[in-house]
Order: sequence, then structure tokens, then C-alpha cells
Amino acid sequence: MLRLARGIVRSAGAEETEQQLSVELDGGEAHPAIADVALVGRCELDDEVIVNVAARELGLGSGGFDIVHVNLTRGLDGAAPAGAHAMKLNYTSLQHAVRPVESSLPERGERLAAGPPVAVIDLHGQLAPLVWGFARGAAEARLGYVQTAGGALPGSHSRTVRELRARGLLASHITAGAAFGGADGDALTTAGALEYGFETLGWSAAVCGPGPGLIGSGSPLGHGGLAALDSAHTALALGARVVVVPRMSSADPRAQHRPLSHHTRTLLELALRPLLVALPAGQPAPVDRHDWRPHAVDLDAYAASGLPATVMGRGLSNDPLFFAAALAGGAVLAELLA
Repeated sequence: MLRLARGIVRSAGAEETEQQLSVELDGGEAHPAIADVALVGRCELDDEVIVNVAARELGLGSGGFDIVHVNLTRGLDGAAPAGAHAMKLNYTSLQHAVRPVESSLPERGERLAAGPPVAVIDLHGQLAPLVWGFARGAAEARLGYVQTAGGALPGSHSRTVRELRARGLLASHITAGAAFGGADGDALTTAGALEYGFETLGWSAAVCGPGPGLIGSGSPLGHGGLAALDSAHTALALGARVVVVPRMSSADPRAQHRPLSHHTRTLLELALRPLLVALPAGQPAPVDRHDWRPHAVDLDAYAASGLPATVMGRGLSNDPLFFAAALAGGAVLAELLA
């Protein structure tokens, strides 16, 4: 069942998308919380709210806060945007209407023109170094991000996306499938998001991957990273040239993630055809059958960029291989535009 609690807002940030709060729960203890403003509206001091406490109570690494489920004081009169006619989170208590980007596309059912390049990642922490590496090799190109299921579903939950868009490194951000609230639109499918991005928004290339907070069960097939397999097959079916950005690590305490994560290994084993896979120069190709593309990277330059340089508590100096693999992915993606 839902783990819900009643509380009072004791502090409220000024953020426009994901509002940072402190909520005093029944019993008097206050906890950090977030409110997805587009979904539940803004919260003000002394508002009465219902929060979902499940992730915090489980002690999840990415869940040290509660999430506002509804604002009882001012959040019961929301309205769908004009033209919204399709549901996200359908048949749940958080279902809400959106106007999917596919509605503006003509009926076509054809492959994407010119076989555009699409990178797939299986961890949100790969996004910033990939985008930076891409921009170094294709500074004038328009790179779009399709946020898929597998991690956080709200589009507002990624500070990395906000920073990359603010710097002009990401042209746009679309949420697909169960993910919702993309800064530049909602798509019902990853295929629809890619078609809209390339045909309407003028993307030069795209990256598909989950939001932060990857879900997992500890089993080979039960993790959010496997959404990358679906993204790869979808992009291939549309005629795109796919680059797999491997999750690698030199310092993850879990052996199954060193040096090549079992998430990427499983994707490559299950892929229906050989794929192009980026690789930091000097690393041996860890899996046969696929086309491994080595590329030199500049870790010092990325460190100086000021973009996010930690993953699961490990910094770039502690786990250089993780960042090198993502940087190589961005560089290889840029090379495909040449």
C-alpha cells in the first residue's frame, strides 16, 4: 500500500519546478520533502499536505526525502493544459492529462531521415559527461535528451538536465513512456519522442536514458538500466545509428559493476544485432560480437568544466573509468555527425 503521512509545510523554497520543502509530520518531526510543481502545484508556509514517505523509510540512496502527494490547502483545483487528452501515470491516483508530442506529428510510420545518431545510457550519471564530450566534438549541433523509464519518472527531478539546458549543451528534454513532465514535452513512447525531436525540433543527435535514482532488484534482468535495451532497439527500428555508452567503473565496491557493469553486459548479450559501443582509449573490448569504438578523452578538462563529477558518492578522481566511458560515448556520438 501507499505509505502516506499528513504534515504541515514549515519551509518552502522558491524553485520553479521541483520545490524543496521541510514538512512537519504528525508527531512533530520535520523531514525534507519535494513537490513537483507542475504536478501538485506550489506549496507555501503552513500548507497542509499529504506526503509519500516510502522511499525515505526504506533508506534508499536516492530517496532521503518525502514527496508531496497532494496539497490539501491549495492543490485541489488543478486543471489540465489546453488540448491535453492522453494520460500519464494512467489508472493511478496520480494520473494526469498531457498533450503528447506525437499529436503534432503527421501520420508517417516511416524511418527517420538520414539515419541520425542516438546514444543510449543506462545510468543518469552518464548524461553530463556524455553531453560535454559530444559538445567538444560537435559544438554547433543540437543534442536532445529523451528521458525514459528506469529511474526517476518526473522530468523535474534532474538538476543535471536543468544545468545542461541552462548552459546550452542540451537543446531540449522530452519525457517518454511512464516518465512525465519533460521541459520540452511529453511523449507516449520513446519512438514518438525521437521522431518529434528529429523531425520537429531539429535535433542533430539524441541520447536516451533513465532519470536519476535507478531502480534495481539485484538480479540480472530486474533493473532500470535494461531500459537502454528497449531504447537501442527502438532507435534501430527507426533507422538511427545507435551508440551504446557502457557503464564502466574502476572503483565500484560491487564486483558486478567492474570494469564493465553487468547492466551493460546484459544489454549487449540480449541485443538482437551487433551494436556500436564506445570505449575509452586503452581499454580492452570486454565483450565479443559488437563494434567497439575506442576514443581518447580529457578527464582534466571535464573536471574543470564544473559539470557534475560524482556518481554514487564517488568522484572523478576516485572512479575515472566511469567518466572516461561516458566521455568516450559523447565523442563517438559526435563523430557520427562528421
